[in-house]
Amino acid sequence: MKHLYALILLLNSLIYISFTHANPQLELQINGDLEEYQRLVEQALSYRVMTLEVYLEIKKNLKKDIPISGKDIETLNTGTLQHLALRKKLYAYVGYYEYLLNDKHASMDKEVRLKGIMLSLSAALVLYDNYLLSITIFEEDTKLRRYLNAKHKGYNIKNSQLNKITLQYNSIENRNRARRAINFFKAEWKKQSYDFKHQPYNIYLNLLITQSPSYNHIHEFSPLYVISQKTRFLTGITSDTLSRLGKEGVNLFSLLFGNTIGIVEVRKGLLNNDITAETQLSSQLKAGDILLEKTPFRLTDKLIPGYWGHVAIWIGSEAELKKLGIWNHPVVKKYHQQIKSSQLVAEALRAGVELNSLNQFMNVDDLAILRKNKLDDKTRAETVIRALRQIGKAYDFNFDIETNDKIVCSELIYVSFTETKWPTEATLGRHTISPSNIALKAGDQLPFKVVSLYLHGKPVNNDVHSEFSKLNLIN
Repeated sequence: MKHLYALILLLNSLIYISFTHANPQLELQINGDLEEYQRLVEQALSYRVMTLEVYLEIKKNLKKDIPISGKDIETLNTGTLQHLALRKKLYAYVGYYEYLLNDKHASMDKEVRLKGIMLSLSAALVLYDNYLLSITIFEEDTKLRRYLNAKHKGYNIKNSQLNKITLQYNSIENRNRARRAINFFKAEWKKQSYDFKHQPYNIYLNLLITQSPSYNHIHEFSPLYVISQKTRFLTGITSDTLSRLGKEGVNLFSLLFGNTIGIVEVRKGLLNNDITAETQLSSQLKAGDILLEKTPFRLTDKLIPGYWGHVAIWIGSEAELKKLGIWNHPVVKKYHQQIKSSQLVAEALRAGVELNSLNQFMNVDDLAILRKNKLDDKTRAETVIRALRQIGKAYDFNFDIETNDKIVCSELIYVSFTETKWPTEATLGRHTISPSNIALKAGDQLPFKVVSLYLHGKPVNNDVHSEFSKLNLIN
């Protein structure tokens, strides 16, 4: 690791010589790295969801005195490997741009310098939050602690390998490096122009930093400080410490899981728990309808091209599916209970493709319902079945439509409406489709019509197609 760190320092020196007088090239490099970095952050947030689900399932069995199963052991081992692989990639961004903190770079373009430091700092905070997540939910159980820290030749996991990584997280030097970057960010962000603060990548990095639990609580109660006092993996937070934190009103579990996966949203949507709107939309929706949403308060919305940030499919009620003749179809039968419980929205989230209620979906500011013109019952039924076939698939971090085992929200539409020729884009060797690509197919004289439109939490009652079309012009 020392040799690796020395190599990073050498590369940083070379980078300094190459880019000090060539800020445009450095900015292009940072923007290019952010393409890949966004996917890594998506992975980190998704892993947090999966970690919580795995923990709750295993813990439930342990409370019933059911031993850890072979499947659980495999899940823990594969999860460890995933964590290590992701950590390595994120750590590279921490080290690569940290050199910009050096005072000798003070004369370079301030916006470019801050952007690079924000990339480095945000990656460090994502890693700290991921690590805190593991501590919080696994440290209390001896069995889980033992398995997570044990050697496994079959998975190439070395004995106490995570302990060694913990020492790096616990390092006072590393903690001071993070604080230095935080102080620089806080001071320099205030000085930046309106235009800089409202560029999509800069908004994204700012949210990653400011919505990080490690950043938000670093002064009142620093998770980094607690980690720095520990020397063994998942063992350090003592009962006395937890008792003290409880008295201070700080709970690490709620700190990291306040909104289930951490850095997701800074407020609730304008349509959240709007019963009137929910009732109105429920009366309009038909099986096979497409739901588009806009959530400007969420992290991932900042870098999704176009206006719309997420898309889903309405499966239809029990009565409607019976009328379509597919209620007892083998694919539909698997989801009878969820459909009866009004979980009628099929969507691809970080945890994978799942069914949710309309109430859950409506934590948004803007919402549109699209319906295919001239859609006969047979085609509508086939579309619903194709959508349900995707339930359980993993989230596609690469946003590649040419994958079969993973999927992202707009790909759900792509594979369900097979008779529609959807617009796609080629990016970094992959073919992608965004929610706004879906929206391009709706309007007057187009394959889909706009059934309903809500903007800024209010229904649009006049010139719906015209208002919807205007949104497609917004980047």
